[in-house]
Amino acid sequence: QLQLVESGGGLVQPGGSLRLACTVSGGNLDYYTIGWFRQAPGKEREGVSCMSSAGRRTIYADSVKGRFTISRDSAKNAMYLQMNSLEAEDTAVYYCAAEGFGGLNSVCRLARADFGSWGQGTQVTVSS
Repeated sequence: QLQLVESGGGLVQPGGSLRLACTVSGGNLDYYTIGWFRQAPGKEREGVSCMSSAGRRTIYADSVKGRFTISRDSAKNAMYLQMNSLEAEDTAVYYCAAEGFGGLNSVCRLARADFGSWGQGTQVTVSS
């Protein structure tokens, strides 16, 4: 059973940066497609970014393109979301997610239903 734990959330001013981390246990993250999602109050959980297990292909939501970067560290069995130029609209609880798909996968989608393992979430608040 894969276990994911997020960290790095907090309060930041508009224009600032945060780096979210998600440490993983119970499996080798190299063989998993990974993703970051977020849920703002009163809204549905939405996909932010994902990275495939094969080829490390990435996808970003239009709202974060050019500002956010997803990455993974094989040695630490962890994934990250670097968030720059943060805006008030980025305020949400952020979740990391992973899915094995039974083998290496060269594509990913920002689809909540694609991911079976989730972290508990970390709050990101962008406010002056």
